[in-house]
Amino acid sequence: MTKWTPTHEAPEPLEGPVVPTIVGGTILWFVLFLVQLPFYGWFDDHGHTWWVWTCLAGAGLGLIGIWYVRGRDAALKRDAAAREAQDPQGTQSDRPTA
Repeated sequence: MTKWTPTHEAPEPLEGPVVPTIVGGTILWFVLFLVQLPFYGWFDDHGHTWWVWTCLAGAGLGLIGIWYVRGRDAALKRDAAAREAQDPQGTQSDRPTA
């Protein structure tokens, strides 16, 4: 017997200020790294040096994230411009009507 699951439409994806959000998070991780750096000796004495390196890793991964979301944002804008060039009247013939 198969499990019944209701069918419904997926909600529209949320599009917000992705690039500024990732940049802000990356800056936050790097600032936390810089703030903890003068206390490295204390962290080392108490076995918490991973806190410092976690902040640096967060900043590094954030740089990769910035690169990724900027490319994604540019691709979305290129796609929107290409769609507009194909259909200058603004009709959305590729979307099904409800």
